[in-house]
Amino acid sequence: MCGITGLIHLDGSPVSPVVLRKMTDAIIHRGPDGEGQWIEGNVGLGHRRLAIIDLSPAGHQPMISSDHRYVLSYNGEVYNYRELRTELEAAGYWFRSQTDSEVVLYALAHWGVNAFERFNGMFALALWDRKERSLLLARDRYGIKPLYVSQQGNTFAFGSEQKAILASPHFQRRLDKSALLEYFTFQNIFTDQTLLEDIQLLPAGHYAVLDLKQNKVNLQRTQYWDYRFREPEQAASAAEYREELDRLFRQAVNRQLVTDVELGSYLSGGMDSGSITAIAAQSFPYLKTFTCGFDLSSASGIELAFDERTKAEAMSARFKTEHYEMVLKAGDMERCLPKLAWHLEEPRVGQSYPNYYAAQLASKFVKVVLSGSGGDELFGGYPWRYYRAVNSQNFEQYIDQYYSYWQRLVDNRHLKQMFSPVWGEVEHVWTRDIFSDVFATHDNELDRPEDYINHSLYFEAKTFLHGLFVVEDKLSMAHSLENRVPFMDNDLVDFAMQCPVNMKLNNLTEVLRINENEPSDKQKQYFQKTNDGKQILRDMMARYIPENITKAEKQGFSSPDASWFKGESIEFVRHKLLNSNARIYDTLNRQAVVPLIEQHLNGEQNRRLLIWSLLNVEAWITETF
Repeated sequence: MCGITGLIHLDGSPVSPVVLRKMTDAIIHRGPDGEGQWIEGNVGLGHRRLAIIDLSPAGHQPMISSDHRYVLSYNGEVYNYRELRTELEAAGYWFRSQTDSEVVLYALAHWGVNAFERFNGMFALALWDRKERSLLLARDRYGIKPLYVSQQGNTFAFGSEQKAILASPHFQRRLDKSALLEYFTFQNIFTDQTLLEDIQLLPAGHYAVLDLKQNKVNLQRTQYWDYRFREPEQAASAAEYREELDRLFRQAVNRQLVTDVELGSYLSGGMDSGSITAIAAQSFPYLKTFTCGFDLSSASGIELAFDERTKAEAMSARFKTEHYEMVLKAGDMERCLPKLAWHLEEPRVGQSYPNYYAAQLASKFVKVVLSGSGGDELFGGYPWRYYRAVNSQNFEQYIDQYYSYWQRLVDNRHLKQMFSPVWGEVEHVWTRDIFSDVFATHDNELDRPEDYINHSLYFEAKTFLHGLFVVEDKLSMAHSLENRVPFMDNDLVDFAMQCPVNMKLNNLTEVLRINENEPSDKQKQYFQKTNDGKQILRDMMARYIPENITKAEKQGFSSPDASWFKGESIEFVRHKLLNSNARIYDTLNRQAVVPLIEQHLNGEQNRRLLIWSLLNVEAWITETF
């Protein structure tokens, strides 16, 4: 795991070593174990190394091929690199290191862009072809590793983080108000835009080429992979699916245990991280595990169940792990917010500061940590969301229903009021169209309820899960920690996409009956958090973790902010958001925003997601401009 960056002057002027070093140093936290820069005329590549596999100097980057044609700057882990290396050695390639980086280099030299379909892992990379004078950029299938690109004037740059690009004097910082409106609709950004104009996030499952030899100064993007959730033509028995899932899950975890440094695992108290820990602990005796809990002394309602330390401790005892815990209090959010905003660069998907502290805890003991991310999105962990649009009659009705639910922060009516000071600059943005465009490449026939469920699984993998990966990458690398996600093993993902919906969700038939024949208030029990989803995963994982875990209701990694924002942190919220000098009101209408905040502080309505988002954006603006 590392950090990459680079710079190309399209007018042919030489790259400054001083500028490239500044860009590389801007992401030193991603790679404290080494650095490198490579410059040839108007092209420069930079790299920061976090040494995980083959700690020797042979893994230094940027890495140059033996024929001196290719130069690689690479961030990630390709877990099947040994198998690929065997194929490449048979084809005549010779290796001087034991790194996966060198395998990636020669895989691209040998197979070209077709190599991406062979890689099983997470990556963001840049490959300069000195002969063809072309730059190849790419991200892994799922977008686990981020890669930003920008072109301003005659200069093109890329980086694992935006701050690497912004370290160059050739790039300006300008707020992208359209992206901000998108964020305040979805608490996420579905397009490739960022909160800064002229900086884009290369989409997951894409590669891009900048061809200087052909004078093609615009980046040409190509999608090489996409999710495809659909019902199988002929389903096997439940027992056969369960056995195959067990085999693939064990294989996925074991694949991701390859490392030359110490490895640990998050252990949240849920079944995803618990099952990963169960498998990993078989190979790593006294595996180090990590849990963040919460001080619930002032919490109320459903937030009283947010602390899962007791369950995590029980599983630690069961698997004989070396277990470490941290307890977060209301003031911890306040203390970390400036650093979190600087590392995160742009807010996405929910309250992320618990992830920041969890990574900080793990980084004190290990350099690699396993995470349970992806299990919910692949196996239907959020049934109360899918059920809201399952009874649709066509695509447009489905979009209307699901779009209405996914306006997580502010609905369209309030959105126009909030953005009234700049409405003339953003009125062309139709967030419903942005929502609908997510499905542009998911050519799934919508003939039955299961098809609509698969549509929702596709949507959440493309948007919510991708946003989570961006957050997890930034906040783990803030502490020089590699975060691995076994659920995103290629074989396991392929299985999950073809797994029948009725093996993921128990209550689909009943939900359809109630929607059609019962009063609307009867539906509510299915539109709340339940233990309905991930049924096949629950059944399989019962082999490894206790029944009280596999049959528990879904519980996300959330802090009790609804209580804290109107309790211990109320003065902090008032100081940051009710202050007339708050920077967010340079763009947003204070008269429209403050009443929404007051609704939460007065206990009238739960606006915790909006308040967190406003705090995060305010901190980001302060750190960025």
